[in-house]
Amino acid sequence: MFKLLVFDLDGTLVDSRQDLAQATNRLILEFGGQPLDQDAVVHMVGEGAEKLIARAFTAAHLPPAPRALGRFLDLYGERLLVHTHAYPGVPEALEALSHVASLAVLTNKPRGMSEAILQGLGLAPFFAQVLGGDGPHARKPDPAGLRQLMEDFDVAVGDTLLMGDSAIDLRTARAAGVAIALARYGFGFCDVPRDELNGAEIMVDLPQDLVSVLQDHGPTAA
Repeated sequence: MFKLLVFDLDGTLVDSRQDLAQATNRLILEFGGQPLDQDAVVHMVGEGAEKLIARAFTAAHLPPAPRALGRFLDLYGERLLVHTHAYPGVPEALEALSHVASLAVLTNKPRGMSEAILQGLGLAPFFAQVLGGDGPHARKPDPAGLRQLMEDFDVAVGDTLLMGDSAIDLRTARAAGVAIALARYGFGFCDVPRDELNGAEIMVDLPQDLVSVLQDHGPTAA
């Protein structure tokens, strides 16, 4: 078993699609555009709110607006937990894993929002540390945040695993030299370029399978 398990948040631990899409479309409406399809918005998620808004405004044929980011954060902050929920099996998997490894979250979402979601869904007690995209480190796929977590927990590269659902997570793990587990159930997995997969990835089809999957893929096998 790995000693440090680092989790992405959106699309890995929680399904936040509806709240993200509704906040984005509310913003677009306020700026005079037409709402986007939820799936279209979801495909824009992953590299932080600033890029999400830039992509959404482009898709909605709206010009850039300096105050759009702040307004989006206000709108999304009002509905963090309206529809967002933990994927079935996540709490049970985290409970089991917390007894055998250190757990942390590395996300491009702002830390305060991330902690509010984890707290609201009862997941916060499982994690010793949460690093958000508004901290001192560059956002994923830059590996700086992941390397900081390994340093904080005094865990070697070979004893660390990053679990995410997107190409951003895959590239982060590769840049840091750690093992990667990809959540095929997550909403970001459909956008992972298949030519970036090399067969060394650990694939997880259901959150409840995570414990047994990781038991079969310890550091020596990763």
